[in-house]
Order: sequence, then C-alpha cells, then structure tokens
Amino acid sequence: MPESLAHSKLVQECLQQFQVTNAQLQQIQASLLGCMEQALRNQAGPDPSVRMLPTYVGSTPHGTEKGDFLVLELGATGASLRVLWVTLTGMNGHRVEPRSQEFVIPKEVMLGTGQELFDFAARCLSEFLDANPVGKHKLQLGFNFPFPCRQTSLDKSTLISGTKGFQCSGVEGEDVVQLLRDAIQKQGTYDIEVIAVVNDSVGTMMGCEPRDQPCEVGLVVGTGTNACYMEEARHVAVLDEDRGRMCVNVEWGSFNDNKALGPVLTTFDHTLDKESLNPGAQRFEKMIGGLYLGELVRLVLVHLTQHGVLFGGCTSPALQSRDSIPAEHVAAMAASSGVARAFSILKGLGLSPAASDAELVHCVCAAVSRRAAQLCAAALAAVLSRLQCSRQQQTLKVTVATGGQVFEQHSRFRSILQDTIVPLVPRCEVSFVSSVDGGGQGVAVVTAVAARLAAHRHLLKETLMPFRLEHKQLVQVQTQMREAMARGLRGEASSLRMLPTYVRATPDGNERGDFLALDLGGTNFRVLLVHVGDGGVRITNQIYQVPEHVAQGSGQQLFDHIVDCIVDFQRKQGLSGRSLPLGFTFSFPCKQLGLDQGILLNWTKGFNASDCEGEDVVYLLREAIRRRQGVELNVVAIVNDTVGTMMSCGYEDPRCEMGLIVGTGTNACYMEELQNVASVAGDSGCMCINMEWGAFGDDGSLNSLSTCFDQSVDKDSINPSKQRFEKMISGMYLGEIVRHILLYLTSRGVLFRGKQTQRLQTKDIFKTKFLSDIESDSLALRQVRAILEDLGLPVTSDDTLMVLEVCQAVSQRAAQLCGAGVAAVVEKIRENRNLEKLTISVGVDGTLYKLHPHFSSLVAATVQQLAPLCKVTFLESEDGSGKGAALVTAVACRLAENTRV
Repeated sequence: MPESLAHSKLVQECLQQFQVTNAQLQQIQASLLGCMEQALRNQAGPDPSVRMLPTYVGSTPHGTEKGDFLVLELGATGASLRVLWVTLTGMNGHRVEPRSQEFVIPKEVMLGTGQELFDFAARCLSEFLDANPVGKHKLQLGFNFPFPCRQTSLDKSTLISGTKGFQCSGVEGEDVVQLLRDAIQKQGTYDIEVIAVVNDSVGTMMGCEPRDQPCEVGLVVGTGTNACYMEEARHVAVLDEDRGRMCVNVEWGSFNDNKALGPVLTTFDHTLDKESLNPGAQRFEKMIGGLYLGELVRLVLVHLTQHGVLFGGCTSPALQSRDSIPAEHVAAMAASSGVARAFSILKGLGLSPAASDAELVHCVCAAVSRRAAQLCAAALAAVLSRLQCSRQQQTLKVTVATGGQVFEQHSRFRSILQDTIVPLVPRCEVSFVSSVDGGGQGVAVVTAVAARLAAHRHLLKETLMPFRLEHKQLVQVQTQMREAMARGLRGEASSLRMLPTYVRATPDGNERGDFLALDLGGTNFRVLLVHVGDGGVRITNQIYQVPEHVAQGSGQQLFDHIVDCIVDFQRKQGLSGRSLPLGFTFSFPCKQLGLDQGILLNWTKGFNASDCEGEDVVYLLREAIRRRQGVELNVVAIVNDTVGTMMSCGYEDPRCEMGLIVGTGTNACYMEELQNVASVAGDSGCMCINMEWGAFGDDGSLNSLSTCFDQSVDKDSINPSKQRFEKMISGMYLGEIVRHILLYLTSRGVLFRGKQTQRLQTKDIFKTKFLSDIESDSLALRQVRAILEDLGLPVTSDDTLMVLEVCQAVSQRAAQLCGAGVAAVVEKIRENRNLEKLTISVGVDGTLYKLHPHFSSLVAATVQQLAPLCKVTFLESEDGSGKGAALVTAVACRLAENTRV
C-alpha cells in the first residue's frame, strides 16, 4: 500500500474513533438517566455511577437579593484560587463589577496536606482583604468548592474524593467548611462567617440574572464537568421531605457505565486514564473536561507523528510531555480559523509544521471537541428528561446556565451542544444563558438567598405565631366555653344563647312510618319523603328554587310558594290527600318556644321576606296550608340543621348525643339534662340545646386569641363584632384570613417578590376550598402553584411552600378551637351524669369538616387532649337537614304514641 494511502487510512481511523452516533448518544442518555433515578432512590450501592447529592440550596434567586459578600473559589479554574468581593444591588440589570484577585496554588500545596491547602486559602483571603479594605465588621462568605462532596446542610460538606489534579492528604471524609473555618480562625485577622459551601455548577445556576423563567439547571464544562438542577424534594430519598425543591448535584463526571461508554471510548481515552492521577475514576469527565481535552489531542498527535503522518515523523520534547497542550489551545486550533493558530501553537511546541500538518491538527482538535460537546449534550438530555418527568410536563421550558473555561474559550462548543440536544429531548424548549462571572456571582447569590430566606422565614414564623395555640390557651377556651354554657342555661347574659329545641330524645331504632321533610336554608330548598322501616331509612327528594323576587317579597308570597312546591311533590309521589307528619328544617336564626314553634330572629343568606321577622314560622307555614284549600299537612317539628345532623347520626348510633356543623358557618347542639335548662319547666329527662356557638366570644372573651388579621376580616364583614368564634373557624372566613396574611407578607417582601396584585386585594377571592386543595397530601407542589397562578400571583417555589404554611396555620387553629368547643361539651355531659368515663358519638356535617384533608383528625386529636376521660367517636352525617328533620318528627311521633298508650 502506498505510504500516502496508509497515512490517510490511519488518519481516518483516528478521527472515526471520535465520531459518536445518535444511537450511542441515546444509550448514554438512557443509561445516565437510569443511574440518576437509582441514586435519587438511594439504591445505587456503595460506589454509584452518579451521586445525585443534595446541595441544600432550595431556592433560586428572584432579583431582590442585596448586600456585600466575600467569595472564595478553590480549584474552579485548575491550579488557582480566586477571592471576590461581590456587591448585589437587589435590582435586575444594575450590576456592580466584583473586585477579585487570583492566586496560583503551588504544586506542593495541591499534593500536600489538607491543612496546608486551607492555610494557604486563609492567607489569600487576608491578603485580598488587606488590599481591599472593607472595614472590621463580620463578613459573610460563600465557599465555591468544586469537588465531589456529600452535603448535610448548606454549610456542612464532606469531601468524597479529590479531582482535577488535587490530591491533598487528610481531607477526604472531612467537613471542608470546618477546615476552612479552622484555618481562618488560626489566621485571626478578619471576622469571617462561612454561610454556604457551593459546588461550581450550583454557583453557575445561581449566577444567572433573574428573568421571567427561572434558571433551574447549571452546566459546567471547565477543567472538569458537572451539572445540577432543581429536583422535587419528595424524589430525593435521603431528604425525607415531601414538599419543595432541592438543587441536586449530579456529579456526572464519575459516570462509568461500560455498556454505554464502552463503544465511544477510544484507545487514546484508555491511555489517558491509565496515565492519570486517578485511573478508573471520572471516566466521563476525562472525555469532556478541559483538563483532559488537550491531553487527548496530544496523545493523538504523538500517535500520528510516530507513524510518520505528522511533522515528517519528527517529534519534540514538548509534544512528548504530559499536559503540554492546554484546553485553550485546543479551542483555538478547533475554531474555523484554527489552521492559522495551529501554526504558531505547534511551533511553540518545538515542531516544524507543514500546511497539511496544521490542517490535520485542526481536524483532530475539532473531532475531540465535537465529541466532548455531543457527550455533554447526551448527559444534559438525561437531566432534562428527569426534570420533565418530575414536573409531569408534556413540554418543558427550561433555562440552562452554562459556565467554565471550555464554554468561554471554545466558540463552537455551545452550538454543537444545542444542535445535538434537540433530537434527544424533542419536547423541551431549552434556553442557554452564560452565567455572570463564572460561579463567583452565583456563590454570592446562594449566600444572599440563604440570608434572605432566613429573614423571611423568621418574619413568617413571627406572623404565624399567634395562630399556633399552646395547650394552656386551648384549656382556657374550653373553660370559657363551659362558663358561657352555664350562664346561657341559667338565662344569664352570655355569648352562648343555649336555645332549647324541644327535642327530648334521640332515635332508639323503633321509629317507623312515612314522613315529609322540608329543608329551607337558601335559594334552593328540598322536599323529601322519608320512609323509616325495618330496612333502615329510604329517602326520595326533589329540589325546588326560591326565586329572588319571592325570597325578597312578602312573607305570604314566600310561604305560599313553599306550600305549592310541597303539593307538587305530593302529587308526583302519589301522596295527594294523605296527611303525613312533616319536619321543617329552617336554617335561619330562631328562638324556639316549643317543638313546633320557632320565632324568626332575622333573615340571612339573601332572604328578606317582609312580615316574617319576630313571627312564628310554623304558624306562617300552617296559614299558607290553610289558604291552599284541600291540602292537609301535619307540621310536627321545626328543626335546626345542627339538631338534624345529630338525629341523623343518632339513628345509626344511639350514643350520638351531640351535633356539630363546620361548613360555611359553624354550630353545635347536645342533649342537656332538663333540670339545668332554666327557661323550660320540668326536672326530669333531657332536651337538645342549640348552642348557637358561632357567637361565642362576642362578649370579648376571645380577644386574646384574635389577631390583626381576624380583626380585619371582622371589620369588613356584614356583621362586625358578631359571630367571633365562627369567624375563626368556619369556611366563610378562613380563606379571607389567609388572604389578609398573604397581603401582609407581600407588603413585607416575603411573598411574590413584594409585588401586590389587584386580584389578591379583592375580597373573598381566596376561597376556603383553596385551603383544602393546597393542604391535600396528594397534591404536588406544581398543582398548588397552579392554584396560586390562577389568582394572578407571580409564584416561586418558596412562595408556594410559605402559602402552604399559612394555610396550615389558619386551618389548624380553626380545628383546634373547634376541638376545644367539643371538649367543653362532652366534659359537661360527663359531669352531668357523674360518670368517671364517658363514651359518646358526635354527628358532624359541613364541607370544611368533610373536605379538608386534616381538619377532622385535628379536631379529634384536640378533643382527646382536652377531654381524656371521654371516648369520642365522630360520625359524618348523611343528609342531616333532610333525614334529620324526618327523624326528629319520627321521634316526636313515637314519644306521643307512647304517651297515649
């Protein structure tokens, strides 16, 4: 074979080794992704291919960070150390150029002891501060330490292994922050507090100027290579967290899956690894990192020279020396104008290149660099795939911050990376931005974010402190309610009205027959046929409308309309001509004078029918029946919805002697000893008391628990200074309390970047339903975020977590206050009966109690804490207002029948 042909074949074979197919890139992407997910689950074994290390950076910057910060970068650009003084202004686009000084780390320090290395770093800090006077106050420092570490907090990081030419003894397995602190203290010149230790990829991500879309991926290709990204905290097994996000340091330089990497490893990669300081380690990094690109190129050139292809077969001592070609020379020779640069660089190595030699060296540099960019793209594609999966987004829009000398020096590296990544993650829209000042700015930002979050969390804690009730406060509420109950029963002035309902018994299971029930509590009302038999309760019902003009017309018009609807229902059910007992659930404030007598105190819920307030509503209903000739209805009882709830559950469980409603409003009732009810004659038996406990505290007894937010809600309500207990518990008001807290925190810059929105200033815009949704254990953070974004709020992950905490505090207080009330009632029943222990059931209804994920359990826990001698079971009512009204009627009929017998 002619020599020129042999040379050409050898060149082709060399360059082909650096070509990577799409299939190979996809295999690397899939293999790396699998390793990442295994490591996230903490199932990677003792020697993981990638480490997925939590960095304890849980937030990205939002542009308001400000202050002066000291930054120490160790080894980010090879054998050097850099100290920076970074000023953050808190204003986007207004940047103060940092002051910085670079120090060369002597070889003997890089390979010496850890103490020598950190003493050197402390001396450099002092030298920098001596030259740049900043005063004698305490300085906050961020430490950029770009080596594989296992962090356990933002300021505690244990070195796993040295890389990038560093092999200091006595450092692996040690906390590098503590080593630096010890060295600074020994130096003793300046008061420096190390706030955070940061990997260079994290610094790169955090160093991006804040924009509409936060930067959540950092990619570094410098002397080494690595990436980080914001992972959902619940997916990081070692954290044991279920909310928020955590920046994860991938440490992909150690990726070493032979099945994926084997096909793309060249003979030159094997030689480089064998001759390195750490054979067998950091295999992926050695194919990409700037520390190794020049050495790969050198090995190819030596090989081609030895075979007479380059430089006429004549080598030079420089070409034979390890690390004689730096990464920046590879970048220069790989550029489109690289042939001309190759001449001067090669001559500098003591070589005599011909034009063809320079051309071939340009091709070698381009091939090595291209492969590095393609492999980097495959790894980044794995990270983006993971991000897309964890966010559960079909199309992912993401910003990637890039940093490192290879990006800075190599003009085509970024474009090759971008072109390669598109087919690997087709459903990702990726924007690449260069990090400001490498990682230095980012390290300062991490430090500033940590300081900002600490201040914000302190303010949040202070704000929510009044909502976190102590045991003694709950005991006081329980005691005050007991006292108010006693006063109300005696007929004395009290915020609890303790109204007799004239319901004297709960169901005993012997109730039988057909009953009508009428449920009026809003613009929709129901007529029900309730059959009570051996097989239980069977209900047929129909919903009717109360038109606005009827609800706000005359009382005669309203009750005539109600009777018309009852007659229509009877006709459809084949009941015309039958006179069935009827129970009337009337969910408006009433004073009962008997089981079938109820004086309307005042209309609510949009009703304002004339000539009704102060009148007996049962009489008004009977008068309407009389006006409708040919209709016979036996109105037996008027029933409060809370009583209906108790009776509905009492049919299933005879121990149910208390009713509780926690929905739009709140109320309670219970079976009291008749001898304690001053307003009703008789000393034997029991009577159900309607507590109307929503008004508890209207006498000022709850003022010590009332926050400024409660006062704002009360002031803006339609009934200021009324229903104070209800306004701290019920669904009509909890969303408003949360809204006022969010407005306050926004005004203090804690939430939504301090930006007030018109939507949040709109009354009742934050529904109590949102509390139930936001606090749901099954709801991912992104779904919570969507709820807030629908309100037009500029939300970050931190905002989402803080809003969650606000909702939890408000709903927890509501549940605990409700529990204190229940505890007061069951303890009174126990003492009434002189029992050592009481077993009782509570029938409950209301959307807040039923739909909120934690409300019911918090109520139960509070009752158990405050009434330990009472075994309380909570039963959720089914149709308390309809079924309950029929059962009140059925019990009344049973008692009447027994009396006749």
